[in-house]
Amino acid sequence: VQLQAFGGGLVQAGGSLRLSCASSVRTFNNYAWFRQAPGKEREVVAVIHYTGRGTRYSDSVKGRATISRDNAKNTVYLRMNSLKPEDTAVYSCAATYRSDELRAPSTYDYWGQGTQVTVSS
Repeated sequence: VQLQAFGGGLVQAGGSLRLSCASSVRTFNNYAWFRQAPGKEREVVAVIHYTGRGTRYSDSVKGRATISRDNAKNTVYLRMNSLKPEDTAVYSCAATYRSDELRAPSTYDYWGQGTQVTVSS
């Protein structure tokens, strides 16, 4: 099983970007995007059920982020608007068969490589 994340880069504050996470299988119950800034703990950004429903967001991105899923492509997306310098972090996608404790990194057994997002002021 492989997850591949891509789409990061350097963006100006106020800008937008879309991250993609392609999975080699389509059997997971839930997918999530996490991020980790230097010196900080990894935090959940958004979670989505494999049906595309049941989306959840962290308070720090609520209203600015949209997580979505394309089952035909086995891909999960994270679009973020109105980016802020504090959004700068390494973003990673993750997948799990579980349906509980979805905000905890330890819930997820499969991880894609991180992609760096840097927001300049």
